[in-house]
Amino acid sequence: MRSPLSSRFALLVVLLLLVAGPSSADKITPTTLSEETLLCVECHVDTTAGIYQQWGRSKHYRGNVGCYECHRADEADADAFDHNGSTIAIIVSPQDCARCHEKERNEFDESHHAKAGLILGSLDNFLADVVEGDTNFYGGSALTVSGCQQCHGAVVEVNDDGSLKPTGWPNTGMGRVNPDGSIGACTACHQRHQFSAAQARRPENCGKCHLGPDHPQKEIYEESKHGIAFRAHEDELNLDSPKWVLGEDYTAAPTCATCHMSAVRTTDGDFVPVTHDVGLRISWNNRPPASIRPEISDAKLGLTKMAAVGWQTRRANMIEVCTVCHTRPYVDNFYEQYDGVIELYNSKFAEPGMAFMKLLKEKQLVTPVQFDEQVEWTWWEIWHHEGRVARHGASMMAPDYTHWHGLYEVAKHWYSKFIPELREIVETNLHSEDSARVEAAKQLAQAIEDHLARPEHAWYTGKISPEEQEKRRRAQEEFMKRYGS
Repeated sequence: MRSPLSSRFALLVVLLLLVAGPSSADKITPTTLSEETLLCVECHVDTTAGIYQQWGRSKHYRGNVGCYECHRADEADADAFDHNGSTIAIIVSPQDCARCHEKERNEFDESHHAKAGLILGSLDNFLADVVEGDTNFYGGSALTVSGCQQCHGAVVEVNDDGSLKPTGWPNTGMGRVNPDGSIGACTACHQRHQFSAAQARRPENCGKCHLGPDHPQKEIYEESKHGIAFRAHEDELNLDSPKWVLGEDYTAAPTCATCHMSAVRTTDGDFVPVTHDVGLRISWNNRPPASIRPEISDAKLGLTKMAAVGWQTRRANMIEVCTVCHTRPYVDNFYEQYDGVIELYNSKFAEPGMAFMKLLKEKQLVTPVQFDEQVEWTWWEIWHHEGRVARHGASMMAPDYTHWHGLYEVAKHWYSKFIPELREIVETNLHSEDSARVEAAKQLAQAIEDHLARPEHAWYTGKISPEEQEKRRRAQEEFMKRYGS
């Protein structure tokens, strides 16, 4: 959101306040390394030389913040243990980081990242836990521990002897549930023990989780003009700048952090501050089968503060970022294009698909077991993989992902698999001796016909209008004049 500050002096004051924070004792920069940390270093300089060297290159080292300041614990903490006379914990949780970084922790707590662990009750997790997995790893699926939870977060449990169970540790998943009750892992983005700002700002930092067939943001970014510019002008981005303000410290290219989190100096002198709530600039939530506005999903997740921030405000926040490098008409037209793809996908495929699957389940035309029938796999990949790819591709200006990896795959599987599979279910149940199943099959058949009667499916039913046929004929003739042999 916009800040009323507009002068460079005011910006400097804000930056100093963000660094200094409240005047509590914990947030005053120490003048020397503590005795406890010096004791840690005596051993760890040799036993974990890599950690020691990484810490030595960090701002923490230069600020006299060391091992003990981060790892100290109370004896009552579930994961606390005595280590050479000091009570410490292995896990440094967001609650620990909040001793100095309270603002960042509070912003994170209101973000979707903080709720990432809730995925573990979803169909995604059912696949990893049951369909792909077994119960031979401490009573659960080894795939879930090494797959889903490494991005979404695990519940870290403590053994009776104070050690951490391998079902939840090691883990840097974004929605990790820590032994102290806090949610999150700051090290998901800020890798130990150097906590390099330059590393956290690079696009591949987000690529640990945001890639693959269901949300290939990393690949999409790399195809986009933004990604191309990053590779060409990486040395102009001042990635290790202490404040790193777009429009002031760099303009050569944006990274994920630029658009979704980082500070911006706008062309009219305003200042958009850093945020650790990655949803504050997003105007569509493209995770569900049909895209919804982010405040709707925030309310469902219990993010009450963010649920009060409408998508229009969030889009305005992102526009502040975009217009550092692009004109307002350019940005406005981009959003028209993006919204158009969302509306196309939602109306032509997502909403009808959801209605079909709801009818199948309510009328018991599929079993209660998930993924035991082909139509369930087909629908899953249409929205969870291909539909998401198309929507994310449009959101980040990657045409190949929007089309060939996205809506092309959606359409191919819609017409060649999903609709035929629905018709097969109709045919099977029309011959049932159960009158209820026969009636349900008739309802499904009518729903299919009603859906295909819509003009956007006319090509499939052979009912393209004469006007559209003539339009296509002229276009083909023109194409052949240019490229025909």
